Amino acid sequence: MSLEFLWYIPNQVQPGHRGDDVVESHNSLETLTGHARALEEHGWSGALIGAGWGRPDTFTVATALAVRTTTFQPLIAIRPGYWRPANFASAAATLDHLTGGRVLVNIVSGQDNLRAYGDSEGDQAHRYARTREFIQLVRRLWTEENVTFHGEHFSVTDSTVLPRTVVRGDRRHPRLYFGGASAAAERVAATEADVQLFWGEPLDGVHERIERLRDLAEKLGREHPPLEFGLRITTLVRDTTEQAWADAEAKVARMAEGRGVAAPDPMRRAAVGQQRLLDLAARGEVLDDNLYTAPGRFGGGGAGTTWLVGSAEDVAKSLRRYQALGITHFVLSDTPYRSEITRQGDQLLPLLRE
Repeated sequence: MSLEFLWYIPNQVQPGHRGDDVVESHNSLETLTGHARALEEHGWSGALIGAGWGRPDTFTVATALAVRTTTFQPLIAIRPGYWRPANFASAAATLDHLTGGRVLVNIVSGQDNLRAYGDSEGDQAHRYARTREFIQLVRRLWTEENVTFHGEHFSVTDSTVLPRTVVRGDRRHPRLYFGGASAAAERVAATEADVQLFWGEPLDGVHERIERLRDLAEKLGREHPPLEFGLRITTLVRDTTEQAWADAEAKVARMAEGRGVAAPDPMRRAAVGQQRLLDLAARGEVLDDNLYTAPGRFGGGGAGTTWLVGSAEDVAKSLRRYQALGITHFVLSDTPYRSEITRQGDQLLPLLRE
């Protein structure tokens, strides 16, 4: 199975995300296009573009960047509730058609400021039941015509999405990525997702989750091709191991002083997957060979909670160990985002593709 290497493009209203350079027009079309084109030039397949109320609309940003690039694949994070399934299926199919099949989709079910856009809060069981219906219906709209579906959360009658998504080889529609570590999330991933994304847990934790998801998929009667797995993690790469650790410790020191990181997000920290990452600090400051847990103690969240630190050779060795467990999709990042696209594209990716 081929490997896929994606980056992260911050579409933030405020500059300085996770210690990024604070520059004028950080979120302009020209700046973001510069990121996307650099990704094309330095070996990356594309980039995850995050979603959340209070950020630029992710689908709009992805569309603008797709127009200005030729191979860049946007991994578009979207939320059921912000979108209804038929509206999203149509929009994504149109963009997929116009770009020749470059669309990737990341379904997000975590908490958000839902009331700001008229959505209902719902408990965890409700959110994931709705997500399951959303994915089922979007997939049917992409692969069938005259779809009629009457579920608990969504309904359509005699619905056909035009234009159709790009079909190429085994690809029938945009790949559906999904995250989440709760039992409810894992049932959705095991039966409905194409790729389960993990955050930067140690190897033993990722191995355990992969085995559990494979068993769960078999137990629940998964009807789609086998579930694939991805890793979303910060990779701090420098010319030498010593320089990487010196820079990593200096970054964490700035975080401890309240500089270079956003305030903790209480909604994110309530998530099961986030709590798993925060709990890792009790096992040690460095796990496996070079998984650094200290950032999570000082405000690092999500993919910034744990970092793989080292030379390109060190980090490549660690990522290959995740690959040996079954990880085939990698979503990497570090700040400053723009310069690290080049550094890691030129130094790290060639080692991973050997």
